[in-house]
Amino acid sequence: MKKILITGTSGFLGSRLLNYYKEKYTLFTPSHSEMDITEYTSVLHYFEQTNPDIVIHCAAISDTGTCEKNPELSFQVNVTGSKNIAKAASLYHSKCIICSSDQVYCNSKYDDTNCENDIITPYNVYGKHKLEAESSCLEINKNSVLLRLAWMYDSNIDMTDSHSDFVKQLLQSLINHTIFSLPTNDKRGITDVWEVIKNIEKTFDLPEGIYNFGAPNNKSTYETALSVLNTLSCDASYLKERKYDNPRNLSMNQKKLNSFNIYFSSTEDALIRCLKNYY
Repeated sequence: MKKILITGTSGFLGSRLLNYYKEKYTLFTPSHSEMDITEYTSVLHYFEQTNPDIVIHCAAISDTGTCEKNPELSFQVNVTGSKNIAKAASLYHSKCIICSSDQVYCNSKYDDTNCENDIITPYNVYGKHKLEAESSCLEINKNSVLLRLAWMYDSNIDMTDSHSDFVKQLLQSLINHTIFSLPTNDKRGITDVWEVIKNIEKTFDLPEGIYNFGAPNNKSTYETALSVLNTLSCDASYLKERKYDNPRNLSMNQKKLNSFNIYFSSTEDALIRCLKNYY
């Protein structure tokens, strides 16, 4: 069995990757005390012990508000941590898969969906640091694959779970008859995490580079939710419009990824399927 090192297995994506692949591969899932990604000697020591075939780097500070308040910490984890993983993976000839974010498109000037080679200058700290990590990791490790992930939710809905996501917020509005305000000037894909998990195995054979890795969507978040509720004949009266001060287009073009026979359901199709299964 291939040996796979997964960082960030206490997080939303990493924990689900662990549960999904634990029977198929030999997994190494270090805690912070076992491997501090911000310290290269700690990373190198763990690679020496495990010598993984593949590393999937999920560990990050992904809360954009936290990154704005503490940019130094964001840089240490999101940039330095990623560079350390890429460097050690290069030394041990491990395939290096690093999770980036659609937030790199946070200042996109394009009306259409964003492509991997577009010129981008994100305005938030998280987006800036993810973009810097991408370029640094590719420079350090030519065998790196950078996956720009979209906003994710768990289609295996557990309303008792404390982790909140888009689907749970939408359902809570429907169940409790409370207002759910969504932006009309924020365009982005919203992705079922299980599609990410099932597709990530296909990235093991991808050539190095950056890939948009999430659900395609060409509508605003408000328009998407409204369309889904109307399709399902749900009460959409509690869905209200709002606008961001800084309009965003985080929608991602899938053409490059599709050329390697990797596909995601559209945001609408996946949400409709998810909600149908729940009801």
